[in-house]
Amino acid sequence: MTGVTDPLVTGSVELAREDKLNPAVGACAAYQRTGERWTVLRIFQDVGGTRGQIENQLRDGVSKQLPEIVPGSFGYYTTDPNEKTRAGAMLVKGKVRLSIELVKGVKGRDNTADVVALMKLIAPKLIATTLNADENG
Repeated sequence: MTGVTDPLVTGSVELAREDKLNPAVGACAAYQRTGERWTVLRIFQDVGGTRGQIENQLRDGVSKQLPEIVPGSFGYYTTDPNEKTRAGAMLVKGKVRLSIELVKGVKGRDNTADVVALMKLIAPKLIATTLNADENG
């Protein structure tokens, strides 16, 4: 997805505690190790999302609506028109927000499809865990 062999990876995602007081939140990033330290991929999750954020992004005409990956969720995906290898996606359900930014993808790949595929892979587990804590906490 990034084209980077052996990336430097940092960050953490803390899943909701059993006591349901703290929702799942966190961030992680992948960097290329050679030359300047360039971020190639960022993922973050928090409870600061709103449907309005997604609606505003969809109004720009560049972003497209994500399919409903998690029941009741709403999101978008986009490609930077100036940087064809840069793509991103955001999914919101309630206050839970999950964002993926592929800062530096691979030329010749469908980087937007890669971001959407990653969202489909991780969102069901991360958002469901956060919602359980947020709704029951």
